[in-house]
Amino acid sequence: MSAYCDTAPGHPLHGPYHDLEYGFPARDDAVLLERLAMEIMQAGLSWELVLRRREGMREAFGGFVPEVVAAYGAADVERLVADPRIIRNRRKVEAIVHDAAVVIDLSAAHGGFAGWLDAMHPLDHPGWVRLFRRTFRFTGPEVTGEFLMSLGYLPGAHREDCPAHARIAALRPPWMTTGA
Repeated sequence: MSAYCDTAPGHPLHGPYHDLEYGFPARDDAVLLERLAMEIMQAGLSWELVLRRREGMREAFGGFVPEVVAAYGAADVERLVADPRIIRNRRKVEAIVHDAAVVIDLSAAHGGFAGWLDAMHPLDHPGWVRLFRRTFRFTGPEVTGEFLMSLGYLPGAHREDCPAHARIAALRPPWMTTGA
């Protein structure tokens, strides 16, 4: 991740994400679903493309409110696949709709998506990947790892000498409190 810490600060797209979001704990289900959707959309593409399409994805996916996205039917999937503001990959769109329904179920059982993540933590990266593959769609090792790093469940989002690392450490993210 050191290359991201070297190149992202000051960049108009990467900078704010690097400095204010990546690695920082979050609890809101819509924020967590958005992060998962961003990682799913990024698979095989550049992170910059995802950041460029982020606002369009927020609008197209109803602010990533899980109840809104989970209610999408075939017509909504067609609308999304035709929307030039997002990454128009049918498998990825269908995965996000499916995963929104999973988030609702996990939230009901654990008081929120983050509550479920907390209940499963700590796991090592391979353990998380196995769990995510059983639970969600389109979540291989890279998607799962980056999603969990982006929320502080796995270490490695920033170099130790990166200013963002110090701000994250002050929040005591899950990976710091369990030694994962």
